[in-house]
Amino acid sequence: MSEVVISQDVIHQNAINQDRSLEELDRLSELAEDVIRRARAAGASQAEVAASIDSGLSVNVRLGEVETVEHTRDRGFGLTVYFGQRKGSASTADLHPDSIQATLDQACAIARYTEADPASGLADASRMATNFPDLDLWHPWDIDSTRAIELGIEIEDIGRAHAGITNSDGTSVQAGQGVSVYANSHGFVGRERGTRHSLSLALIAGDEAGMQRDYWYDSVRRAGDFISVKTLADRAAERTIARMGARSLSTRQSPVLFPPELARGLIGHLLGAVSGGALYRQASFLLDHVGKQVMPSWLNINERPHLIGGQGSGNFDAEGVATRDSSLIEGGVLSRYILGSYSARKLGLESTGNAGGIHNLIVEPGSVDNSKDDFAALLKRMGTGLLVTEVMGQGVSTITGDYSRGAAGFWVENGQIAYPVEEITIAANLRQMFTGILAVGADVDVRSAILTGSILLDQMTIAGE
Repeated sequence: MSEVVISQDVIHQNAINQDRSLEELDRLSELAEDVIRRARAAGASQAEVAASIDSGLSVNVRLGEVETVEHTRDRGFGLTVYFGQRKGSASTADLHPDSIQATLDQACAIARYTEADPASGLADASRMATNFPDLDLWHPWDIDSTRAIELGIEIEDIGRAHAGITNSDGTSVQAGQGVSVYANSHGFVGRERGTRHSLSLALIAGDEAGMQRDYWYDSVRRAGDFISVKTLADRAAERTIARMGARSLSTRQSPVLFPPELARGLIGHLLGAVSGGALYRQASFLLDHVGKQVMPSWLNINERPHLIGGQGSGNFDAEGVATRDSSLIEGGVLSRYILGSYSARKLGLESTGNAGGIHNLIVEPGSVDNSKDDFAALLKRMGTGLLVTEVMGQGVSTITGDYSRGAAGFWVENGQIAYPVEEITIAANLRQMFTGILAVGADVDVRSAILTGSILLDQMTIAGE
């Protein structure tokens, strides 16, 4: 098999031949509109439906043998009805008419007996999306289980061929696609379809001193965009071998560099702290911080929902509200919160079009001296400090901002990786971590809806020996 997973022309032609996604969207749309009419006839003042059909193939291979082959086809149907400000929700995985009727009956029964909530109800009708450009999110991968097994074995064989690799935790090959419809009694019907495919390999290296495990992966919407199987396997092997001989560190304070795949977790903690649910429950260390400095003055973070082919792209949120470009952090200042309509009403604000989450958050590369460093330049900028490649545990508090997690990675001296480290803990407070960002790298990881390069922090406490 060549390094290109499968030719783009073959993917495209086979997808055209077998694609029934538009038929499924039509079916779900008709079902959603019909159920909303029936809910209104049953006395509901408002109603909304979310329906989906997801399908996929997942193959796991280890040591040249097939471990699992799984074909999936999942259906989901969720209905929420409002009787005034009393709300009832019910769901089913069965789209048979009897199951749909039972779901409607259950939702109405629940709503009739719940307490009224002044914040409940659909998002404002004036906020519904009316423009639906094609965001290029639909690229089915026409791969069968035989081909997926062959691909998994090929990737694993390349990784295991590296000197020092002694075992494998296996290769995963996944192809997935889904269609969904959101509709409500404002007359809004939103249709979406998207694909996500992934390859991953986890390897083990060992000698008389011990064993180390690491991995690498790729995640794309279009199979033709995968990195080559050799690149993926080599990266997994190199990362694993590099961890051999890891040692602990004495307790100290030093700069810490988070590579992109971990840096997005730091941004995720920011999102958790400025999300509506945490705010109206007063469970956030960034409560009442809109308009205040929370990051360095050179740092900007923007939401771009309409990126072509983006992992988080979408024309509307989970309530049908139109998405739009907007700033989250501008010049280090928090511009807004992350709100759906319910949390917005609880806070006396307006929805930001983020019911269901964010849509392509871009952390702009930069630094205090306006340079946009690649990874090597960030190591040089740090000089001496810790490069974190793995974090463990759940020691992060959105309420206080306290951050304490197990970690592994590499100690860096004079801008060069010196040796691997493990069995350490890194700790600080997110307030100081965010304001202490020295640089955001240009080495952006595009495998997520949070697009960021590496993030260099000025100081954290490292606890080890």
